[in-house]
Amino acid sequence: MLRKNALLFQGLYQILSQVLSNDYYHYLRYNLPMTDSNSHASSSAPSIPGDALPPVEQHAQQYATVRNAHETELIEDYVELIGDLLMHRGEARAADIASRMAVSQATVSKMIRRLNELELVTSKPYRSLFLTEAGKKMAETSRARHDIVLHFLRALGVTDATARIDAEGMEHHVSDETLAIMQRFTEQHQK
Repeated sequence: MLRKNALLFQGLYQILSQVLSNDYYHYLRYNLPMTDSNSHASSSAPSIPGDALPPVEQHAQQYATVRNAHETELIEDYVELIGDLLMHRGEARAADIASRMAVSQATVSKMIRRLNELELVTSKPYRSLFLTEAGKKMAETSRARHDIVLHFLRALGVTDATARIDAEGMEHHVSDETLAIMQRFTEQHQK
């Protein structure tokens, strides 16, 4: 257990040190004040540990990135699942999607219409769904991101059940830079 905790902290430390801005990293690492040229807070304001704000532009970018990820994550989840069903079952039916995503068939039907409009899937009445070339590319990308996050969490010692749940949400909100670091960490700890 101690080794797993050490791996967890080592992995998170590596990610933080390589991904976060220098100011924010130094704040976390050394509890140094961050510089924010746009800050108008008075110097007499009490300092609350862990409450430092990143520079305005960086903070705005963080929220914009999260909003963009939220817009596409449900679409990516559906396309990824359709790709997985096609690969492992040979077909992707609306009933299978509904049961695996724990939603109604009406919800799946609405999403299938949306995916058709986005030209990510094709469907015919009483037939399986099929991914277009754009849908296949999105499914492959989403599956690759998912696998990197899942294997990283397992390498940290997270249980399989928890890693699967956490990876499902994290895959949409992790930058390519962080994914690359996660992948390197996982490869280094599989040896």
